[in-house]
Amino acid sequence: MNLVWLQSGGCGGCTMSMLCSSSRDLLGLLRNAGIHVLWHPSLSEQSGTEALDVLQACADGRIPVDLLCIEGAMLRGPNGSGRFHLLAGSGRPMTEWVAALARHARHTLAIGSCAAWGGITAGSFNPTDACGLQYEGDVPGGLLGAHYRSASGMPVINVAGCPTHPDWVTDTLLGLALDNLHHADLDALGRPRFYADQLVHHGCSRNEFYEFKASAEKPSDLGCMMEHMGCKGTQAHADCNTRPWNGSGSCTSGGYACISCTEPGFEEPGHPFTQTPKLAGIPIGLPSDMPKAWFVALAALSKSATPQRVRDNAVADHPVIAPAIRRTGLK
Repeated sequence: MNLVWLQSGGCGGCTMSMLCSSSRDLLGLLRNAGIHVLWHPSLSEQSGTEALDVLQACADGRIPVDLLCIEGAMLRGPNGSGRFHLLAGSGRPMTEWVAALARHARHTLAIGSCAAWGGITAGSFNPTDACGLQYEGDVPGGLLGAHYRSASGMPVINVAGCPTHPDWVTDTLLGLALDNLHHADLDALGRPRFYADQLVHHGCSRNEFYEFKASAEKPSDLGCMMEHMGCKGTQAHADCNTRPWNGSGSCTSGGYACISCTEPGFEEPGHPFTQTPKLAGIPIGLPSDMPKAWFVALAALSKSATPQRVRDNAVADHPVIAPAIRRTGLK
């Protein structure tokens, strides 16, 4: 399978993330799965006219493109011309190149939230008219249109994240190469379900504090960051805490609130990322699938039962009280 990867309006962070794949030999992993990296702006030898010749042959259909990976948002401005971003040396807008390649691609993938929804690049008043491949925020459309289907019959596969986890990318590519990833394996927003059917909350190292609603009050506190610090781990679709980054880390384990970067519109939450908006003292963003009345009742009960150890440790930057030592044998 031939893979073509283009970088559009973004920071290049998803490529940087992919290079941190758990595989010691990323290109060898892809090669063993039958994936040939035909061109990648950072990993390929071809540049200048050599690279343009390869891309033109793909756009003309003379070289098959099985996996078209787009990183970064589509910059449609100014005035729909796409000329805010020209592919270097070609004189043509990146939007034209992507549209031409997508017409022939067997599978089209949006790598990262910028390519999926517009992401950070589309934030604020969006002067570049940035959008995703098949979404503009959470609205279907984007550059290719809501009805776009690749040659395989699938919509754009949105490997969302900012940046996306390296293993989400490699697992998606390997799944396609092995014919083990189909339309039914995508969620309602086109994200691979193997990670999007999870929540960041699952496996979070702060879950004991969450259970007792023992909350952090400032950066560096060990407690749950949902109530005061803006954490959206109970709403964000990703497996960051059960599939650690670089084998050991995640935002929440590093002491930073989850900003829900796999979701459309995460870049403009309407409040500071590290503050939790509330109504009558109750967080507006409640855990997925939990009615407000249930949450209020559970929170009240949990706080009344919070052990002193959990209560004190929640507002400290290190454990100040160790768990009690008790005999656990059954008699």
